[in-house]
Amino acid sequence: MREAPSTPGTRTETDTMGAIEVPADRYWGAVTQRSLEHFRIGDDRVPRPMIWALGVIKRAAAEVNRDLGVLDPEKAERIVRAADEVIAGDLDAHFPLVVWQTGSGTQTNMNANEVIANRGAEAAGMPLGAKAPLHPNDDVNRGQSSNDVIPTAMHVAAAHEVTARLLPALRSLQAAIDAKAEAFAEIIKIGRTHLQDATPLTLGQALSGWSAQLGRGIAATVAALDPVYDLALGGTAVGTGLGTHPEFAARGAAAIAAITGLPFRSADNKFAALAGQEALVGLSGALKVVAAALLKIATDVRWLAS
Repeated sequence: MREAPSTPGTRTETDTMGAIEVPADRYWGAVTQRSLEHFRIGDDRVPRPMIWALGVIKRAAAEVNRDLGVLDPEKAERIVRAADEVIAGDLDAHFPLVVWQTGSGTQTNMNANEVIANRGAEAAGMPLGAKAPLHPNDDVNRGQSSNDVIPTAMHVAAAHEVTARLLPALRSLQAAIDAKAEAFAEIIKIGRTHLQDATPLTLGQALSGWSAQLGRGIAATVAALDPVYDLALGGTAVGTGLGTHPEFAARGAAAIAAITGLPFRSADNKFAALAGQEALVGLSGALKVVAAALLKIATDVRWLAS
């Protein structure tokens, strides 16, 4: 995890609200510092998957803006290099914010912009806070708004965590249960209802039920992922796309898909993509199906071992 060289004291950063002192050895800037001071609520920090997703989005946006001719190629390359460090987790120590902040997640989006801009400044031999050669808003956040970046990051983070971690683990568990069901196919046990002896079945048959329950949960999760692949990026502040290139939305989604290996696409209706979270609610429902199946299986194991 990369941290800037330790420097005592503070430096002065500025934003539209004026000047503020920021720890000299941190890459974040004025907006992040104000959030730290005004939202001292709990210890629930923005989770690592969201920081990873922001790195992906900022890299994709820089590449697309470069290709569209609205961002200098050298600036784009500096953003890409710093964003790659965010993706790798090297700059996690510079993302200090808690989840309790304004509803749009503006401070978290600006945290990413400021970190990438200041990391780019450092790499160019410029002092932190110089806003050169990268400006956090004009360059790193070009063609974007917190209102479309944060919903996009939520979708990218959720889809990545589910496909990279959850589904492989569930499929591995199901495969292990299937193997045991086959191995125990000839072992006869008493079946029970309401904790009373009922009629015989094989242990393999009982385990096949567990496998089928997991299969339903896996299928529900895969189906629920499809709307999560719709991205709000390109809607900017309210869904109209005002302030960004007309091709930015589609190209941005394609760039994110290329980076992640997942089939992300630009949402057809950016107003819904910015204002609603139905896709993630649906995914949450599917995960409850998985959780219910896992609870049932664990309870069965507990009873069988009692």
